[in-house]
Amino acid sequence: MQSLWMLFASFVFAIMGVCVKLASSLYSTAEIVMYRGLVGTVFMFAFVKLHRGSFRTAFPWEHVWRGVVGVIALGLWFHAIGELPLPAAMTLNYMSPVWIAAILFAASWWRRRKSGDAHFEWGLTAAIVMSFVGVTMLLRPAFQSDQWLAASVGLLSGFLSALAYLQVRHLGQLGEPEYRVVFYFSVTGLIAGLIGAFVPGLVGAAPTVWHAHTPKGLALLFGVGITATVAQIAMTRAYRYGKTLVTANLQYTGIVFSSFWGVVLWQDALGWLGWAGIAVILVSGMAATVYNARNATTRIEKETDPISAEL
Repeated sequence: MQSLWMLFASFVFAIMGVCVKLASSLYSTAEIVMYRGLVGTVFMFAFVKLHRGSFRTAFPWEHVWRGVVGVIALGLWFHAIGELPLPAAMTLNYMSPVWIAAILFAASWWRRRKSGDAHFEWGLTAAIVMSFVGVTMLLRPAFQSDQWLAASVGLLSGFLSALAYLQVRHLGQLGEPEYRVVFYFSVTGLIAGLIGAFVPGLVGAAPTVWHAHTPKGLALLFGVGITATVAQIAMTRAYRYGKTLVTANLQYTGIVFSSFWGVVLWQDALGWLGWAGIAVILVSGMAATVYNARNATTRIEKETDPISAEL
């Protein structure tokens, strides 16, 4: 199943998160974003040239929309991380699959109202909701009374992330190859990082202080860029060829991988509720995958069986 590419993407994104956490003590957020975009742009440029691909696209505005929305979502998420406890910010950002389910439900309802033949995957949506329950069990988010604004920002970042993922899906349906989608997103991230670094006081941020490089710092920045690029390619393939709700549900496994690295590298204590949350996430992900596989088999049987086709 093509949706399983999201498992690989989530694993690599978790490694990227480790690199970002380690690099944050050496570089500012704007620097990390800029260097991430720079490494991704150079890597994808070399990849496209090596495979004799083309940068020419018939959908420039679709790429602009995907890039701008994705970068804004990333910036809002960083802001929420700075203002909220990390578990709370992570939980709000990982509401993006729930938002995807809500958007698809609204679209399905609208089509059903117009034509009467639309179909909505209630089983997959239930799996997504259960995954989010597992995330809250694992991260145990908590808010203070004066953090409602930052919480709203985090919630908005998850919603914009959902729009960005659906745009990735749309670009794939238009026939846009993964390398081109990732290349233009990397370029957008590079530009956004440069703007954040060279525009003092942007949205209240202090002017960026450029930090000197060390071998450790360069290795971490290179790791952030490469892992982000590889994960973006895998995620784009998953949304392009896989089932949208299955892919969105498998995205929750990123929390599991991140928790694993937290235990191994920083000796984070999960507790029984955290382990139970991981179990819920894994079970709901497997249930969504099995549910989709059975539906695919049923569709094939109906397409090949003339009797079933008439039912």
